[in-house]
Amino acid sequence: MPLFGRDADTALEVVMDRLRAGRRPERNLATFLTTSIEPEAQRLYRTYLNHNLVDREQYPEIDAMLGECVRMIGALWHVDGHRAVGSATTGSSESALLAGAALLRSWEERTGGELSRPNLVMGAGAHACWRKFCRHWGVEARTAPATGDGPALDTASVAQLCDERTIGVVTILGSTLDGRYEPVEDIAEELDRLEQRSGIDVPVHVDAAAGGFIAPFLDPELRWDFRVPRVVSINASGHKSGMVPPGLGWLLWRDRSRRHPGLGIRINYLGGDDAHYELTFSRSAAPVVLQYYNFVRFGFAGFHAVHARCRALARKLATRLRETGRLRVLGDGSELPVVVVTAHDGLELRDLAKHLAERGWSVPVYTLPPQLDDVEVMRVVVRNDLTAAAVDDFATAVEEFLRNDI
Repeated sequence: MPLFGRDADTALEVVMDRLRAGRRPERNLATFLTTSIEPEAQRLYRTYLNHNLVDREQYPEIDAMLGECVRMIGALWHVDGHRAVGSATTGSSESALLAGAALLRSWEERTGGELSRPNLVMGAGAHACWRKFCRHWGVEARTAPATGDGPALDTASVAQLCDERTIGVVTILGSTLDGRYEPVEDIAEELDRLEQRSGIDVPVHVDAAAGGFIAPFLDPELRWDFRVPRVVSINASGHKSGMVPPGLGWLLWRDRSRRHPGLGIRINYLGGDDAHYELTFSRSAAPVVLQYYNFVRFGFAGFHAVHARCRALARKLATRLRETGRLRVLGDGSELPVVVVTAHDGLELRDLAKHLAERGWSVPVYTLPPQLDDVEVMRVVVRNDLTAAAVDDFATAVEEFLRNDI
């Protein structure tokens, strides 16, 4: 730290000089996070950045706005808006930790404390936050191996992995690895059959971090949400397909009985006497305000239009990449607007990614989970600020590299 400070303009210039060489967020195709918002949303964000979301008594209008968001999201996910309870979190990772804690407490209560070594069942494509929950809460992570069909959890694996020590099954509505939905309803039906055979009742949590604000608009017939009786809780990231800047997740339970009361901590030193269920405490209210703004601004039809456009662009890009003959498409954007490819003919994807970086595009290259970890893939996330011209520019850059890489 310098001994003396500088005037604000000079300090601003020092910081901007340090950051100018960085990648433009809208050309970062590695991230699912929202990278662009409207000027009106920016103004709202600046206005409410210094409002503390936890100060419910001081900012009752923001607390009411949060409650309206929970009711609207609950309606999207087909639960009675007056029965659903939920929380705004700092992201889906916090939602996962809180949902896992609720599953664990409910399991302990259900089994009367007679069993030890609880486990949580998930597919190989589950986000790292679930393994983090298992490590910190002393729960065994039972992960189904990836198969030739990909890292998704399937019904056969569920039947093999669940037992009386299983606190729940985590299903993924939109894997970050390949963009595909796991078969939530089929998995729940397999758990129904397990209960009929053995009496073991295993609840389901749906990690819809990316798909929770896509499937309700583009796949309304798909039964993955609270229409499936065994689903007790769902999380989604407002800062992904909810189109809010980073710092917002949502977690909803089917009803109050599923949000275990033991998770709540009552405090009265903020002016009220409320139970707080979130793991974090002080944080800006601005992301919640922007989520409400997006619901008012776009409405159902607007969200449908935005995500339909993203999916169409992703499928167009997948077609362009497939037609090169050098890339095999594993995820074609037909569920999440995500394109995932692997290479034919000894093509090095990392060399391709380096070529794209030289043209201003950031894309990740990674290996799939164990059992498929010899497969290296490249992923492109098509967000709402990616234009058709940009998709064409990206595809052309790929084609240019492949023509020269012979």
